[in-house]
Amino acid sequence: MEPIFILFIIIGSIIFLWLGFKIGQLTKDQEWVEKLPKIKQDSLDRSKSVVKGQVSEQLAPFLPDFPFNSSECKFLGKPIDLLVFKGMDDNNINEVIFVEVKTGKSTLSSQERKLRDVIKEKRVKWQEYRI
Repeated sequence: MEPIFILFIIIGSIIFLWLGFKIGQLTKDQEWVEKLPKIKQDSLDRSKSVVKGQVSEQLAPFLPDFPFNSSECKFLGKPIDLLVFKGMDDNNINEVIFVEVKTGKSTLSSQERKLRDVIKEKRVKWQEYRI
């Protein structure tokens, strides 16, 4: 084979590789442009759900069907939403209730499930701290 023919094959291969790379980049960029609006909308929807949940957690005690007196509720937020001190209005606390507020299809996080299990297994203590 002649050296000039080999040189053309090498240069042609390099050009085809470069063109393939550029076409791949353009295709990937086009896919990204097409997917971006859906990704943005999904992000907005998730953000709205989080905000809705956070607002609901704090407003829950004031809703008409909430099963406890709002004045006996204390908001914590994390790791549990509310503590209800049943009987506090009458200066006779007879029960403490842990309340986790959920909206829509949300489920307990792993930490919330662990806390639920600790409470159900009655692994709860009283600790007094004096300064």
